[in-house]
Amino acid sequence: MSFLHRHRGAVPYLLLAPGLAWLAIFFLAPLGFLLYQSLQSGSFDFGYQFTWEFSNYVDAISKYHEQLIRSFVYAGLATLLALVISYPLVYWIAFRGGQWKNLLLLAIIAPFFVTYLIRTLAWQTILADNGFVANTLRSLHLLGEDGRLLATSTAVVAGLTYNFLPFMALPLYVALEQIDPRLIEASKDLYASSTQAFLRVTLPLSLPGVFAGTLLTFIPAAGDFINAQLLGTPKQHMIGNVIQSKFLELIDYPAAAALSFVLMATILAGVLIYARALGSERLTG
Repeated sequence: MSFLHRHRGAVPYLLLAPGLAWLAIFFLAPLGFLLYQSLQSGSFDFGYQFTWEFSNYVDAISKYHEQLIRSFVYAGLATLLALVISYPLVYWIAFRGGQWKNLLLLAIIAPFFVTYLIRTLAWQTILADNGFVANTLRSLHLLGEDGRLLATSTAVVAGLTYNFLPFMALPLYVALEQIDPRLIEASKDLYASSTQAFLRVTLPLSLPGVFAGTLLTFIPAAGDFINAQLLGTPKQHMIGNVIQSKFLELIDYPAAAALSFVLMATILAGVLIYARALGSERLTG
């Protein structure tokens, strides 16, 4: 205790030390090694040498820009769909759920009790060519006789939306749950309609949840490869599929590491632009 009294300024750093050590060992060190690998040249058979091979990054962008763009398009669509589906759902739970709130929230996260791979494989059955969904759409003439849902971009986006929906719903629920209902009542007392009260009170106050939910959904969706692998074809492959193939099948570690850094850098730049546009400092404050 005497040491802490004499060095009170060091207490915050002592509390942070375990977390910083964890990040240094299990995040910064592997990230540094990945950067080191991305600048190597050679082959798996003859070995790799560190040669400042910046051309790995040039090749990564020039050869696989289509998969990179496709990843962001699919992730963006999945994030938008998850927001459109989640917002009215959790709005109703937050303001109308009553004693059933906990049970309804459990229903949202219940799929997480099943492994990610099994959930994605289930969508193969749901979207199968002779399945209920495809046959129903054909009977309604919304899908051609030879049309299919599986092995399409629609299937990949649907799988991404379903798998990452809870990441959108939970932050939204937290933000909506914290809104004082008296603020909405006050806006109506000032002659605001229900739509005006929502647009001027509820929506602005829920923006921190929108911000957190979109990031938590978009970032993992952009790097996903399971949905494109199981629900799509090589025409729908995302950048995650390329990285997975480079690491585990082609054993091209420098190219895979360079692609990983390109993906991380692009996502980081996008997040910074998004945060600045939305005003994250104002939201979190």
